[in-house]
Amino acid sequence: MVAPDSNNPELELELELLPYLRVYKNGVVERLVGTRVTPPGLDSLTGVDSKDITIVPETGITARLYRPTAVEPPRKLPLVVYFHGGAFLITSSAEPIYHNNCLIPLAAATESVVLSVNYRLAPEHPLPAAYEDSWAALQWVAEQSKTSGDEAGQEPWLKQLVDFEKVFLLGDSAGGNIAHHMALRAQNSNLAGNFKIRGIALIQPYFWGEEPIGSETTEPEKKALVDSWWNFVCPSDRGNDDLLINPFADGSPSVEGLVGEKVVVIVAEKDILRDRGMLYYENLVKSHWKGKVDIFETEGEDHAFHLLDPTSEKAKRLVNRLALFVNED
Repeated sequence: MVAPDSNNPELELELELLPYLRVYKNGVVERLVGTRVTPPGLDSLTGVDSKDITIVPETGITARLYRPTAVEPPRKLPLVVYFHGGAFLITSSAEPIYHNNCLIPLAAATESVVLSVNYRLAPEHPLPAAYEDSWAALQWVAEQSKTSGDEAGQEPWLKQLVDFEKVFLLGDSAGGNIAHHMALRAQNSNLAGNFKIRGIALIQPYFWGEEPIGSETTEPEKKALVDSWWNFVCPSDRGNDDLLINPFADGSPSVEGLVGEKVVVIVAEKDILRDRGMLYYENLVKSHWKGKVDIFETEGEDHAFHLLDPTSEKAKRLVNRLALFVNED
């Protein structure tokens, strides 16, 4: 791409949203990170196989599906529906930090089938597109759970391996935000099929608010940076108290409406989003929600550390905690 300071007015820089992207006056979006692609296939180290599937052809929603090859029918496995992070702006299941560092280890550790949803990204597809795509993915799973025999459109890996009574919603950062909203929507909707969402795991979830709390009060530059990210993907008159980003703003649906039997909130000590995750946990504990609520904190680490250094002992402990969450009774 021509440098932003080109004399061509169409290539002049209109907005730079670091560290994610640049937007030019002609509407071109240049993503600075999160654009790499790793092909699916068998991982010889873990024995996890993967493939790409299309969920909703009309809107182009795809997903990457993972299965541990050491497990064969008739044994049935949990299904983890995973929503990746990236501030609603970047990355996909094919990004190496997700494919190699997150999704393969997750499928191996949990011994589950993992469906990682590739929702459409802002700004080309403004919010609520990511939420609508994620909901369409859940509707697709519901349809899969009620099919039998060799019906058209049935995904073989799901038919052969998945116990639809054990479905879990997991997500990190923006994906944790999405998992929360999907769990609210699922409780209040009549999803067809014979499946059950057992729980949700929110990994360093992307929640925010207009008034600073915790470390946000002592790190105003970080607060302003996160403010700018959200205001870019979701410009609204409510700003950072929009109901999509602040689950406790006036008018937000009660967390008592979450579907499932258990929730784990995973935070990192140095993450600017930590205190919002802690607030979510504390409010859920205080609510009349009937399920089991846990918190898991990693000391001395920042946001997404487990994606950037997946071989560290702390990252392994995080993945093991997710495995316990999925497999404990």
